[in-house]
Amino acid sequence: MISPDYDDSTAFLGDWGPFQRTVFALLCLSMIPNGFTGLSMVFMGDTPAHRCLIPANRDSRFSKCCLDGWEYDTGTYISTIVSEWDLVCSDNWRAPLTTSLFFCGVLTGSVISGQMSDRFGRKKVLFVTMGIQTVFTFIQVFSPSWLIFCLLFFIVGMGQISNYVAGFVLGMEIFSPSVRDIYATLGVCLFFSIGYMMLPLAAYFLRDWRMLLLVFTIPGIFCMLLWWFIPESPRWLLSQGRVVEAEAIVRKAAQMNGVNAPDVVFPLNQVKHASCCKNYNIYSIIHFTIVWFSVSVGYCALSLNTSSLHGNIYLNCFLSAAVEVPALIMAWLMLRRWPRRLCLSSTLSLGGLVLLFIQLIPQHMNYVAFSLVMLGKFGLSAAFSILYPATAELYPTVLRNTALGTCSMASRVGSILAPYFIYLGSYYRSLPYILIGSVNILSGLLSLLLPESLGSPLPETISHMQTVVG
Repeated sequence: MISPDYDDSTAFLGDWGPFQRTVFALLCLSMIPNGFTGLSMVFMGDTPAHRCLIPANRDSRFSKCCLDGWEYDTGTYISTIVSEWDLVCSDNWRAPLTTSLFFCGVLTGSVISGQMSDRFGRKKVLFVTMGIQTVFTFIQVFSPSWLIFCLLFFIVGMGQISNYVAGFVLGMEIFSPSVRDIYATLGVCLFFSIGYMMLPLAAYFLRDWRMLLLVFTIPGIFCMLLWWFIPESPRWLLSQGRVVEAEAIVRKAAQMNGVNAPDVVFPLNQVKHASCCKNYNIYSIIHFTIVWFSVSVGYCALSLNTSSLHGNIYLNCFLSAAVEVPALIMAWLMLRRWPRRLCLSSTLSLGGLVLLFIQLIPQHMNYVAFSLVMLGKFGLSAAFSILYPATAELYPTVLRNTALGTCSMASRVGSILAPYFIYLGSYYRSLPYILIGSVNILSGLLSLLLPESLGSPLPETISHMQTVVG
């Protein structure tokens, strides 16, 4: 394994040459499909107004349960999975379950991909899981039943989170400290949000869920071609003792940047065997998993609930995605100067606090409630983008992807529960916001107990891991 002076050994490359700019841009582009895939159920799983099938000479109001089939309003959608397979009335539990099954796939992918990436490499896992996401999304278009759709959606979820985390870690290990913060916020997270903003635009013109899914496979096909342009992580290669391959990538980077590499980039005494020690701070992992869970519940619930907000669903979804852009800019500015703990605590508390105020807003003041929801989404989006670098900076190269996968696993438990948080709104309108707000305020306080990594190099061995600061 490499010692902590990896950044010093590669400092001759510079921080922002053609090599770094190229890898930065390509990794960010590979994140776009994750944005619209992860939240596609906002439109595919929405429930149109519906009524019983009745004779033409009899009248009926919409949203009436019956036993003889349903007729769906096609003013907003041509078809959704709800109207395709009649997921209404006694079967209305299947729609939130579909979303939860997708996030079960994400949970499974988080468990498997982290260890696979630490063992077989970031690049291989990135592109294999990107292929899984693309291929199974295409197969999903031809789903003959709700059960098959859910099975395929589960597999898509496995691929979606796996390539996102692998791509994030790959960039964090390639870029210098001065670039990591902007990569984590205005890089991968921003391009995820761009994919998210593309979702309502595509759904507006493609009102049939099968056509919408078909179009979503196209960017993934182009992203697969990036295999020949994105390198493996030299840090990971060194952690596996593959010094020659690591030096070859660094020398190619030096050639692209127009600088001369030293005769020996990584001295032999810089390469060590990986430590088997597992005595990393269990309390920091527990704290992180609780915070990841809380942010994910809030972020996913607010994102998936746009169809229930007052106003046009397409505009609401677009605004929910667009509000992430200023949130990411704020997160980047905070990461540059503020301790990670303070960044997390302030954004979590902001997101949670404004959501608690929604219960005080009269029902006729819909736009005020909508503004508070968007402000809550602003805070939680910023917190989510801060969590990734704050976690990655604490764990060593051999465990980094596993650690992120474990934390992501905890967050996906929150994602699985998020549709049911929304479902509670059918009993009391403000209950989801009260629960989400309370959980995130508590997590904001808990985040003050997390380790601090501001200004510290990425640890390479378990013995170099950051310890909890006072």
